Amino acid sequence: MRAVDLGKRLFDQSLVEQWLSFTTAWMDPVADLGAGTVTALMPDVLMTLLSEGILSRFGGQEVSATLLGHDLHATLQLLKVRRRGAHFQTKTVLSRMRWDDHPIEQVTVIAHGVRLVPGVPTKARVQQLDLNGTVTTEAVVGWLNTQPIDWQLDIAESGLIRAKHRRRRITALVEPQVRDNLLTVEIHRASWLGIRVPRNLLTTPAILLDQLPNDARIVHATREGDLVRFRVELPAITGSFDLAQIRSAIVAGTTLIIF
Repeated sequence: MRAVDLGKRLFDQSLVEQWLSFTTAWMDPVADLGAGTVTALMPDVLMTLLSEGILSRFGGQEVSATLLGHDLHATLQLLKVRRRGAHFQTKTVLSRMRWDDHPIEQVTVIAHGVRLVPGVPTKARVQQLDLNGTVTTEAVVGWLNTQPIDWQLDIAESGLIRAKHRRRRITALVEPQVRDNLLTVEIHRASWLGIRVPRNLLTTPAILLDQLPNDARIVHATREGDLVRFRVELPAITGSFDLAQIRSAIVAGTTLIIF
């Protein structure tokens, strides 16, 4: 607890003053980590420094980061760290997010079983990531139109997705959703060359999404008005980061390279 209190006291001043005047306080634990002189309390101090420093510097502002090899830009709304037994749990809330070139309205990321392995570089191990977020239907349709599929998509006045086959002159109003990595498409209406297709012929097979990046699992993705609400789970992830780079990014307000 003394170690945690020490970490919290480092953030009593304004951010810039704190990081400039407490350079020694930041570098002492980092130096200990690099030298291999690590106690059981050191990860608590390190997690406090990282979370409080990032939130104090970027809270309510746009943050840029490189995460798992992808560019991320978002407004940081919340960053919390809690100890859960021998590990940590982190909660991050981001809004107006861009993952590479894909816009996401808001996402809440909860990391379970977070463990720091001190060293140079410092390693981070996460048992599971839960992502809950919202994205506009327009953004989803725009992304799908960049994929190698046979349909051109847009949004009808009803909010349903209008799908036009690129060669067969078939037009359909559809409502897709995903449950446990299984994509299903409900067809509300379809026509061929302007001729209405009978409803008993409007069937589509379910598609199993079993080759998602990082073995992700889409728990659900459903449309609500002009938004799509989703929940994605990712299994264990291991990465590393440079403490010196993180500290410099917090002081200067530049890009955070996390994993």
